[in-house]
Amino acid sequence: MPSGLTLPGGRGGEDGRPHYLALRDQIASAIAMGKLAAGARLPSERQLQTDTGTARGTIREALFQLEAEGLIYRRDRSGWYVSPPAITYDPTRWTGFMSYVIDQQRTPSTELLSIESVAAPMGVADVFRVVPGTPLHHLTRRRSIDGRAVLIERIVVDPALAPGLEQHDLGGSLTRILGTEYALKVVRNRVDMRPCALTTSIADMLNVKPGTPGLLVVRTSFDAEGRVIEYDHEYWRHDAIRVHVDLDIRS
Repeated sequence: MPSGLTLPGGRGGEDGRPHYLALRDQIASAIAMGKLAAGARLPSERQLQTDTGTARGTIREALFQLEAEGLIYRRDRSGWYVSPPAITYDPTRWTGFMSYVIDQQRTPSTELLSIESVAAPMGVADVFRVVPGTPLHHLTRRRSIDGRAVLIERIVVDPALAPGLEQHDLGGSLTRILGTEYALKVVRNRVDMRPCALTTSIADMLNVKPGTPGLLVVRTSFDAEGRVIEYDHEYWRHDAIRVHVDLDIRS
């Protein structure tokens, strides 16, 4: 199908910029104006090459730039698609994934991939203040928004606080289960965030290529007694989340 994108001849755009930036701007503008809606499939690289008269390498540079900005994403063997709106995440507020996604009129879902007992390595043992080698629950879950996998969670829970956790339905809110079944209430969260490249194991679970940009959120949740309730590593697709903090400095 025609892309509707054209570029001037020569080595760059009219302002002397490289061709890939000119093409990037045209696609970004089409997205911003709604000509390419969220979820829409972009023309193939071959179609873009035909329509714009631009080299295949230039096409890919433009697409990679848009991907890095979170405007488009790849589906294996399917092509490039316009990214849906990112979910807004406020690390200063404690609401679970299901709640804040629903609040933003989106549809969340959770899939338990595994739960196992793993001997705590030194670093994790320090977090839970247990002896290294102590068995701890390790959960791996895949979370989706509107049917698109956006997040892999790796959660550690102390079985001394939540015995028999594996017997519960862990495809929903873990916070609710810990609260209703074990009377464990989170009163404080420590959150660390940093950019990352998604490793092969995480990328495979999210159906993206290894090395795709991501955001790692490490959350340590405490109860009123200072015990660690959850130790959670969240691996987000970088285009699925927008961090927003609203600080009132008047006080």
